[in-house]
Amino acid sequence: MSDLIDLHCHILPGVDDGAQTIEDSLEMAKKAVSQGISHILCTPHHNNGKYHNPANKVIPRVADLQEELDNRQIPLTVLEGQEVRITGTLIDDINRDEILFTDLDNTYILIEFPTIDVPSYTEQLFVELLLKGHTPVIVHPERNAKFREDPNLLIKFLDMGVLAQLTAPSYVGIFGKSIQKTAKQMVENNLVQMVASDAHNLKHRDFYLKEAFQQIEKDFGKDKAEFMKQVAKDLLNGDKIKMPDYSEVGSKKKRFGIF
Repeated sequence: MSDLIDLHCHILPGVDDGAQTIEDSLEMAKKAVSQGISHILCTPHHNNGKYHNPANKVIPRVADLQEELDNRQIPLTVLEGQEVRITGTLIDDINRDEILFTDLDNTYILIEFPTIDVPSYTEQLFVELLLKGHTPVIVHPERNAKFREDPNLLIKFLDMGVLAQLTAPSYVGIFGKSIQKTAKQMVENNLVQMVASDAHNLKHRDFYLKEAFQQIEKDFGKDKAEFMKQVAKDLLNGDKIKMPDYSEVGSKKKRFGIF
């Protein structure tokens, strides 16, 4: 089984709507290992109006979780991250060292939109982030009402150099047929470049990372699945990714990545 990287997971106990206890976290960790996952970026919700998990709160908790995993000889590496809700204060928050990126060079940042909207200031904020050397990664666009309505809305962001991350359960139909259809369109047209679990628990929001990759490979071939696995590694390392050509859903026209 390959060493999968999970870039988006709510495995940190007691900080948001993910794992509630250390026992929950350990159960999730064992499941992750059985999925072939070797590294998990712990990404608690941050600044979404309900949860506030600044860097200085997350870092020691990830260290504690790693210690528990090591003590129990669960072969999983956990790393500190966040799922950052888009807000007008994001640049200030970065300047105050409250924000965690997917990598130690502060290259890639996981950004969550509200479920039903893409805020009007998004483009301006993304321009500012990119100018500062930070690449926004839009998480689970297939579950956002605006992108579900028109997946091609992602293209203006990809044209800027922004990336997008698909949620594994979406691809295998856990969130219903409509979201699954959008997910497949996005993968087919390279509108998303990576897959992560966004696992919250084992009851209702499980990993499905292995299953998603198996299905992507079946649908679109091994190369696409391997490419998406590699992107996750690149994000963890802060490496440049080789942006694939992407195209509009419903169009044969290719768009070329700028990387």
